[in-house]
Parts: sequence; structure tokens; C-alpha cells
Amino acid sequence: MEARQIMTTPVLSISPGASLRQAIELMLEKRVSGLPVVDEIGQLVGLISEGDLLHRAEIGTEKHRSKWLGFILGPGRSANDYVHAHSRRIADVMTTELVTAEETTPLEDVVKLMEKRNIKPIPIVRDGGVAGIITRSDLLRAFLKNTAAQSAAPVSDEDIRLRILETIDAQGWAPLGSIHVKVVDGHVTLSGTIFDERERDAIRVCAENQPGVSGVTDDMIWVEPTTGDYMTPPA
Repeated sequence: MEARQIMTTPVLSISPGASLRQAIELMLEKRVSGLPVVDEIGQLVGLISEGDLLHRAEIGTEKHRSKWLGFILGPGRSANDYVHAHSRRIADVMTTELVTAEETTPLEDVVKLMEKRNIKPIPIVRDGGVAGIITRSDLLRAFLKNTAAQSAAPVSDEDIRLRILETIDAQGWAPLGSIHVKVVDGHVTLSGTIFDERERDAIRVCAENQPGVSGVTDDMIWVEPTTGDYMTPPA
């Protein structure tokens, strides 16, 4: 999937000259964790998010550095901290080192950006402007949409069986040659041999996630490759 397929649009935005109070009221009213900051010609210049508002004088959470650390960092860092904790102008508090993606960016890469930079909203840009925005809520909505579409499609037992085998075969850890799959009226029975007990749940998930599956019975037997000890499936 690409970013454009799940991004929220049109995008709520705010100008750099607006007040923090305006931004906070808008974020609370619309239940969003961040707002793109857009100038008078529609260009993205920053992002104001919940993370930018953690250290504020109004609620007593501004940063307090020790004297020796303040000396090492220099007066400029302390002055900058003061602005972030006391200014009520978005332009002074917003994040300007932006993490953005394009409409054609693979969704996998968008998630990697969220994890690597520990951010929630990612603006999706087009020609310097904001085409959309992706948050974790958009990922959840995409999950619900895709699983609902899969469950609604009718699938034959043979199609289910073949898809399960294809899915197992695509996994490097899966012992496809020793696994047998039977499907009757959408109910899957897994039998055969596994050589690592952790494979049991993984193979079950391969089956459960296929469209049309109504249930899964695990009849697989675990065999310890070295000793030949075995264990029957759990009740």
C-alpha cells in the first residue's frame, strides 16, 4: 500500500502566526495529535504536535538544567528552552525539522519513519504543500477496512487450502513439506510434523488470516530433531 491510499484529506492546518491556544483548542476539538503549519501561500513550514507542548511553564513542566550542564551547553540552549516553554506563538514552538513522505511512499516506509523518529503524525507533501497526513489512527482504520473486505469475499475450500500452502511456503522458517492442510466448509485442519514448537502458533496464524476461514484445528505433532522426542498438539 502507498501513503495516498490511507492518508487523511483534506488536512486541518494552522498558520505560524496563530497562537498556541488556537492550536490546542483545534487539536482537542478535532481529536488530532498534531497540525501541519502552513504559510500564506500554502507551503508546509512546520508541525505543531502534542510532543512540542510537553515542557510548558503554564503547567510547571519546563526543563530545568543543572548549572554545570547549562554551562557546558551554553546560554543559547537555555535561551532556546525558555522560548519553547514560554512563547505562545506557534512559529516559536513548532517543529521545523520535518519528517515527511510523498503520496507514493510505501506504507511500510511511513511506519519505519514513525518508529525511527518516534513521531505520530507524518505530513504527506505534494509540491511543497500538504496533500494529506498520516497518523496511527489512519493505520488502524486501514486495518479495519482491509480485514472487512477480506472477510466479505466468498472463497472456496480449495482456494483457502492453496492460499494457506502458498503463505506457509513464502515463510523461510516454515516446514512446508511436513505440513498437511485440509479444508471443509471453511474449517481448516492442520496436521503433520513441526520441528520447533514456536512454529505451531505461526502456522496457525497463516491459516487463520486467510479470507473465508471459519476456524482452525491443530493436529500437528512436534518432534525434537535431535532426540526424536515428540509432543502431541495441546487440547
